[in-house]
Amino acid sequence: MTESEKQNIQRDFKERMDEDELLNCMRCGFCLPSCPTYIVSGYKESQSPRGRIALMKAVYDGVLQPDDEFEKSLNLCLGCRACEPVCPSGVNYGHLLEEARDIINQNKKHSLPVRAVRNVVFKQLFPKKSNLINITSLVGFYQKSGLQKAARKIGFMKLFPDHLREMEKILPDVPERKTLKQRSEYFPPKGEKKATVAFFSGCLMDTLFLETNHATIQLLQKAGCEIVIPKTQACCGALHGHSGEKELAKELAKQNIEAFGKNEVDYIITNAGGCGAFLIEYDHLLKDDPQWSERAEKFVAKIKDITSILYELDFHKQFRLSLPEQVVTYQDSCHLRNVMKTSKAPRELLRSIKGVTFTEMENADSCCGSAGIYNIVEPKTSMEILDQKMEKMKKTKATTIVTANPGCFMQMKLGIEREGLKDVKAVHIVDLLLEAAK
Repeated sequence: MTESEKQNIQRDFKERMDEDELLNCMRCGFCLPSCPTYIVSGYKESQSPRGRIALMKAVYDGVLQPDDEFEKSLNLCLGCRACEPVCPSGVNYGHLLEEARDIINQNKKHSLPVRAVRNVVFKQLFPKKSNLINITSLVGFYQKSGLQKAARKIGFMKLFPDHLREMEKILPDVPERKTLKQRSEYFPPKGEKKATVAFFSGCLMDTLFLETNHATIQLLQKAGCEIVIPKTQACCGALHGHSGEKELAKELAKQNIEAFGKNEVDYIITNAGGCGAFLIEYDHLLKDDPQWSERAEKFVAKIKDITSILYELDFHKQFRLSLPEQVVTYQDSCHLRNVMKTSKAPRELLRSIKGVTFTEMENADSCCGSAGIYNIVEPKTSMEILDQKMEKMKKTKATTIVTANPGCFMQMKLGIEREGLKDVKAVHIVDLLLEAAK
């Protein structure tokens, strides 16, 4: 960073960071055992929530310059927010982290390649569904045309880093382009109507994981839900909010609030923990905007995870859920558990399936290392965390790892690939429940 950039960051820290929240941290250390980066770093204080808050406060007070090491400490944080439920002071660490990252990003001049990548990802790809469909279709062509087999056969993939080669192996099969574009905006309930819901279909969930979205709709119908899918909904903005693009996240939030406000519904349903956690904090994101703050609060009050509504509507009692004999374990989505406070419902649904032996994984509530695009930008730390997670998984003797978030699902598949566990599979809970209900 240049001296000018450091001065501007320090100025904005003083203007924008919440001093009361920074002071709220008592330095008690309750957060330390729950922080994955603190553990894999060899217990470095700068890689703990307490340490990062101390660094933020030092920058705020002007006793520390926001240099590259400071930025690196913040970037190495997964943002899993496991520190929040165990904090006796109730520090909103996630809010502090996002604000700090945004201040740095807005004042730091990125290199031309980095600016180009950020422009494509944050402005052209995720906010524009048509562009995302085009990219996904290219992946589908790569898979189905024979290019994938040829690339592997001639060793082309060896040109890429190890973690990207491994991720290429576990990409899901992409649906055909026409399937990505064709879907009704309304689905009636099967049987007696119990609720009217709107479905947040998401970005990656509605392209790479389209079949899981279809399964979600079928489950909601079976549970007695009338479903509307607002056509003008957008990306949730989580990737933007976590990566220092707060203004873009606000624009997407407003678009979603507008889209979902056109229908009178009881709930807005999500099937991706990462998306749901960001949606449920739109009220914080827009708290300083008088035109949108009240609308954001009404929107947030309706957000509910798919497992929560199925459990509340007694879906598991309504149907005789059954699967072939198997041992199942569950990997919590960090944001579903720590932000949306949902951990009981998915476990109870899994336990209700005949043929399933549910085995709790040790530290199932700790991050798997996916964290959005963390496994791409910070592969070393991500893989260290994943390797620890897979050691815990193997102790359960599970043949099925269930997740509730696309990033976790891909990370578990990556872990299975890295460990060579040919008899183990990863599955989104929605897909498993639909299979059990048929």
